[in-house]
Amino acid sequence: MGVKAMLPSYELGFYALVVTCAVLYSGSGIFEASRDSMNRKAFRDGIKPGWHYFGRKMDVADFEWVMWFTSFRNIIIFALSGHVLFGKICSMTVPQHRAVMYMIYGVLAVLGSMGLVYLMIILSHCLVLYSVALAKQKWLCYVAGLCCLASFKVEPFGSWQSGFVTGAFDLQDVLFYGGCTFTIMRCMSFALENSEKKEGIYSIFDLLKYNFYLPFFFFGPVMTFDQFHVQVSTRELQRKDNEMKNIRVSALLHVGAIVAVDIFFHFFYILTLPSDLKFVNRLSDWSLAGLAYSNLVYDWVKAAVMFGVINTIARLDHLDPPQPPKCITMLYVFAETHFDRGINDWLCKYVYDHIGENHDNILKELVATTATFAITTLWLGPCEVVYIWSLFNCFGLNFELWVQKFFQLGPFAKLEAKLSEAMSRRIRAAFGALNFWAIVLYNILALNSLEFALLVTKRLLVMGFPVSTLSIWFITYCGVQLIKERERILAIEEEEKGDKAKVE
Repeated sequence: MGVKAMLPSYELGFYALVVTCAVLYSGSGIFEASRDSMNRKAFRDGIKPGWHYFGRKMDVADFEWVMWFTSFRNIIIFALSGHVLFGKICSMTVPQHRAVMYMIYGVLAVLGSMGLVYLMIILSHCLVLYSVALAKQKWLCYVAGLCCLASFKVEPFGSWQSGFVTGAFDLQDVLFYGGCTFTIMRCMSFALENSEKKEGIYSIFDLLKYNFYLPFFFFGPVMTFDQFHVQVSTRELQRKDNEMKNIRVSALLHVGAIVAVDIFFHFFYILTLPSDLKFVNRLSDWSLAGLAYSNLVYDWVKAAVMFGVINTIARLDHLDPPQPPKCITMLYVFAETHFDRGINDWLCKYVYDHIGENHDNILKELVATTATFAITTLWLGPCEVVYIWSLFNCFGLNFELWVQKFFQLGPFAKLEAKLSEAMSRRIRAAFGALNFWAIVLYNILALNSLEFALLVTKRLLVMGFPVSTLSIWFITYCGVQLIKERERILAIEEEEKGDKAKVE
C-alpha cells in the first residue's frame, strides 16, 4: 500500500495524546531518579557541580561533549573563525584558486596543532594511496585503503604510528585518530573515483585540496571526492534564494540545541545513570525504556550539532555538504539508521549499493550488508561490543528484506490487497513498532554497554511481559503512526512540487 494512505484525524490525535502522556510519564521517572541520585558516591565521576542557584549538578559523563565546550572550545572558535575569514577573502579575490587557499590554510592549521611528524604521517598515507590510485584498479584501492585504515585501528600498528608524534596535550589522541582515519576514507574515495575516470587521472594536488579542507579534516563528515571536486572547482559563486538567511537560522538552531542540551544535563542524568546497573534496575520499566531511548536521541543531537556546525561553515564556502543524520525519533527501518551521514553516504556508494544494487535480492543483500558492516567494524575499531553491534545491525537489515519478501508471497499479497489502505498502514505500523525497539536495543550496545543493553532487554521483554511489553509496543505503534503521517505529508508536498515544476 502506498505511503499516502490516510487515517482519520481523531485517530491521529489519540496517537499524539498517548505518545505525549507516555513521554511525560517516563520523563518524570528519569527526573526523579536523577534528583535522588545526584549525591550518590557511585556517580561522583559522572556528575559535577553545575547550577548552584538551582541546586542542580551537571551530567558530564560524555567525554566528547565536555571536550568540545571546555578544552577544545577555544581551538574550534579560533581555527574555524580563521577559516571563515580566510575563505571569505579568497572567495572575493581569487575564487578560481580558493581550493588551493583552503588547502594551504588546512595544512598550516594541522601543522600548528599537531606538529610536523603528524603532517608527514598524513602525507605518507596520501602518497601511498595516490600511487595505488594510478593503477585504476578498484580491488587494489579497497585493499590498500583498508590496510591503511587497519594500521590506525589495529594494535600495535596504531600505537606505533601515534608514538612518532611528540608532545602531549589533552586532545592529541582525539585529533590524531580523527584526522588519520578520516584521511584514509577520503583517500579511498579519491582512489575509487580516479578508477572511474575515463580519461586521464586526477593530480596529487586534487587529493591534497580534498583532504586538507579544514572543516572536514579532523571530525568529518566525509564528502565523497566527486561531489567535493565539482563544487570546489566552481568559479561562479552565487547564493541561492534565501541561502544566507537559512545559514543564519541553522547557526541559531545549533546554538539553541547546545543550550538545550546543557539545560537537559542539569536535570536528567541519562548518561551517568546506566553506569550503575544496581540503581538502574530499581527504576520502573517505563523509566528504563525512556532512559534507553533518551540515550539514542542524545547521541543523534550530539551528531547533529557537530556536523551541523561544520556544515554551516562549509555552506559559507559555497559547498553542499552531507546533511546531519535523520532524527532517531523519525526512524523505524534499519536502512535509514545512521549517526554520520557522510560515512553512510560513503558506505552506500562504494560498498552497500555497489554490491546490493537495488537491494531486492536476498543473497546480494546478505553479501552487501556483511561487507558494509565489516568495514564499519574496522572504522569504529574492532572490539567485542563493536562486533556484537555490527552483527545485530547486519541481521536487522537482512531481516527487514526477509520479512518483506515473505509478505510478498501470493497468499499474503492477496490478503493485503483486500484490506483498505488505512488498515494496511495500521498493520505495517505494528511491525514498524517492533523494528523501532530493535533499533533502540541494538544501538545502545555501542552507546552504553553490553550489560545495560542486556538489562533493558530482559526487563522489557521477559520480566515486564505481558503488561509492560505490550504497553510500550502500543505506545511505539502510536509513535510510528505519527512518523508515517509526517512521511505522508512530505510525499504529498514533493508530488505537488514536481507537478508545479512540470507545469512551469
